[in-house]
Amino acid sequence: MVCDAIPASMRRKDSDSDLTDPMQAGGHTIVLVQPTNNKSSRTYLDYPSVHHAMDGLCKDFERKLRGLNPTMATITYEITDLYAYIDQMTDMSALVYAPEPNAYIPCNKDWIKKQAYNHLRDQGKRR
Repeated sequence: MVCDAIPASMRRKDSDSDLTDPMQAGGHTIVLVQPTNNKSSRTYLDYPSVHHAMDGLCKDFERKLRGLNPTMATITYEITDLYAYIDQMTDMSALVYAPEPNAYIPCNKDWIKKQAYNHLRDQGKRR
């Protein structure tokens, strides 16, 4: 099973679009990251949900931008900048717990980018 084959019980139909947002409130999420070609750079980030994982990913990216631009009071970026950050990682994937079938579902970079987009879009709606 892969992220595109998530059980219907874990899917949420977004009321404002045709996008199906699998596991938006999904379970425990482990993000596996290898920032460089060096295998010793491999690490993982542990989150209670997909939402928290996407929030963590965006905050990590924003932290990197602040480090590159320490004199700027406000940091802004486009979704394409976040996508480029994800793509520049040698490897990035996620494992998302699905109660049915009681397993972790592997998710690739494209899925992570889609979830990050949805996360930022939802944040924008709340402002």
